[in-house]
Amino acid sequence: MIAKFKKNSPPDVAKLTKAQAKIELMRLTLELERHDKAYYQDDAPKISDAEYDALRQRFNAIEKRFPEFVTSDSPSQKVGAAPSGKFKKVRHAVPMLSLDNAFAEQDVLDFVGRIQRFLKLGADDSIDFSAEPKIDGLSMSLRYEGGELVTAATRGDGAEGEDVTANIRTLEDVPKS
Repeated sequence: MIAKFKKNSPPDVAKLTKAQAKIELMRLTLELERHDKAYYQDDAPKISDAEYDALRQRFNAIEKRFPEFVTSDSPSQKVGAAPSGKFKKVRHAVPMLSLDNAFAEQDVLDFVGRIQRFLKLGADDSIDFSAEPKIDGLSMSLRYEGGELVTAATRGDGAEGEDVTANIRTLEDVPKS
C-alpha cells in the first residue's frame, strides 16, 4: 500500500504505520536536504525558520517513534551543511554542535530533567541557567593565537566551516586581539 499525504495536513505521527513512517522519513529527508542546501550553501532560504523547524520536529518525532529507521546519514545526525566552497575551508579543533529549540514549556522542563539526570541531581535540586532567543545563522568560531585573532569560521557541518576571517575583521564588536 502506498501512503498518500496531503501537503497541508500530514497524518499525525502517532497514527503512522511503519510503512507510512518510512515513506514520510524519505520524503522529509529529501525536503530537509533541499532546504539545507538553499539556506547553508546558496544563502537563499525558500521557507521561514518556523516552517523549517516544523519539518525538523516532525522528522525527529517520527525517528523517536521508529528508532529502527535512524541511520548515520539521517538529517537528525547532521549539523548544518557542508561548506559552500565559496570560501576556504577550516577544520574545527572542537566540533561545533547545534542547540535544540524549545517551543513550549514542556521542552524546557524536559531539558532541565536531562540536566538533572546527567548531574545526578534530585528532582527538587534547582539548576540556575539563562536562556536567550536562538538566532539562526550567527554561530561563529573565533580562534586567537598569542592573543591575536587568526581565524574566524562558520559552523558549516560542525566539523568543517568556511574561513570568514576577513569579513569578521570588519566588525568593530569583534576583538582583534
